[in-house]
Amino acid sequence: MVSPDAVRTVLGICGNVISFFLFLSPLPTFIKICKKKSVEQYSPMPYLATLMNCLVWTLYGMPMVHPNSLLVITINGIGIVIELVYIVLFLVYCNGKKERVKVVMVVLAEVVFVAFLTLLVLTLAHTYTLRSTIVGSVCLVFNIMMYASPLTVMKLVIKTKSVEYMPFTLSFVSLANGIIWTAYACINFDPFIVIPNSLGTLSALVQLILYATFYKSTQIQIAERKGQIHLSEVVVKGDSLSNKTTDAGDATSPVSGMMTPPHKK
Repeated sequence: MVSPDAVRTVLGICGNVISFFLFLSPLPTFIKICKKKSVEQYSPMPYLATLMNCLVWTLYGMPMVHPNSLLVITINGIGIVIELVYIVLFLVYCNGKKERVKVVMVVLAEVVFVAFLTLLVLTLAHTYTLRSTIVGSVCLVFNIMMYASPLTVMKLVIKTKSVEYMPFTLSFVSLANGIIWTAYACINFDPFIVIPNSLGTLSALVQLILYATFYKSTQIQIAERKGQIHLSEVVVKGDSLSNKTTDAGDATSPVSGMMTPPHKK
């Protein structure tokens, strides 16, 4: 018979793989930024928020805080590296010194906060339970804030009746990620992992329901836009041909072969 710990380990490894691909999901955006050599209107906040989330979860998984959580450390440690790469690229291609300073200050504030939290927990909390509760509560707050961010996108979907800016793949992978980490935390019950990932699962499920609801209307809107673009191209081409014909007619008189004088009133 397979032991619960073995199942938990397998789920944790699967969770690591899926979370890794979630961390890589902004990669196309940064490829675009590198090609254009500008961040344009993109905000650094999602990457700063994810960095903070990974920092506190790495602290939570440390043996002196919450033992037997190696798989929590591995994926969040990888997440820290990936988010730092994104932030560095943002700083390189950012327009304006003010924005750069702001991003650097936020990163420093996050590092100072986590360092202070680590010092506070290790000096004042003397049991694993108390340390896990303090750090876990902080993780819970940041996780809920992260999972609340798709609400803006869902509101836009309902308003526009279009899922064009809510990628199916991202929603589906988020659902799988939430289910696996919830199952992982249920085997050796950990409320600080169960609660945020349950909320994440629910959020992703709602996104997929919205996707199914508004998929057809999205395709209709896209087709209408393409039709309007095609029609405008036809009109422009038609006007261009008409102007050429008119110009040719005005250039010479068919009878005399000379320039036609302007008509005077």
